[in-house]
Amino acid sequence: MQKKNDKRLRLKRKIRAKIVGKTDRPRLSIFRSNKHIYAQIINDLKGVTLVSASDTKIKKGTKRERAEQVGALIAQVAAAKKIDKVVFDRSGFRYMGRVKLLAEAARKGGLKF
Repeated sequence: MQKKNDKRLRLKRKIRAKIVGKTDRPRLSIFRSNKHIYAQIINDLKGVTLVSASDTKIKKGTKRERAEQVGALIAQVAAAKKIDKVVFDRSGFRYMGRVKLLAEAARKGGLKF
């Protein structure tokens, strides 16, 4: 029987085979742990992280509220670096809960994906 994380990693490899972050459309990658949520905008051709944000320094609010704040923060910092279009990489996580809230907040902030 497969463990839950093994299944997620298998799905992550399947998703990453189809998604590539290029110069004109970098990849917005999300990682969700039990306590925190992280987001990065990555150019895969150069192997460079352009923008990153996480909720490790945000102290107030529930995990869901902090996920929305991270989405808004990543969109704000990306706009400052003139990044408006990205490819969304959910890293094998289901598009629900905190992942969905982060993505919708990033869309409200101006990112297009």
